[in-house]
Amino acid sequence: MNDIDQPLPPDELGHRLSEVFDLVGPLYRRATRKVEQAEPVEGVSAGVRAVLNLLRQNGPMTVPQMGRAQALSRQFVQRMVNDAAARGWVETVPNPAHQRSSLIRLTEEGRSTIAHVLGREHHLMRQVGGGLTDADVRTCVRVLTEMVRTFDHVDVD
Repeated sequence: MNDIDQPLPPDELGHRLSEVFDLVGPLYRRATRKVEQAEPVEGVSAGVRAVLNLLRQNGPMTVPQMGRAQALSRQFVQRMVNDAAARGWVETVPNPAHQRSSLIRLTEEGRSTIAHVLGREHHLMRQVGGGLTDADVRTCVRVLTEMVRTFDHVDVD
């Protein structure tokens, strides 16, 4: 193993991960803008998109569960749920486990909407160049997963 394959000392790791962190926000905002510009008529904001995709991945959830999963305030998630509900993309259903905290679930229109948005995102992501390999992407996912896991203890509410 050469030096490039050895774990970095904490101080150096911190500096290198700051480079990654400094790219994540601008990348997310640019990608979101590109997707939204592709079809602005649909009107799916980044926040609503996050709610729809979370429900697509996990099935019905409460607003507090969604907030915890996305490290967002319950109030922000509630606003996004309200926006999605106004468009007919989600609906509220009784929660057998908790009377006062209803479950939010996708409607068929919501499923179709998030599938369409993800399709546009996939089309955008296909345009990424650089000859990236599966190993490159696996490493990137591993790094970002570790960063998310590290900051999971931060309570937004």
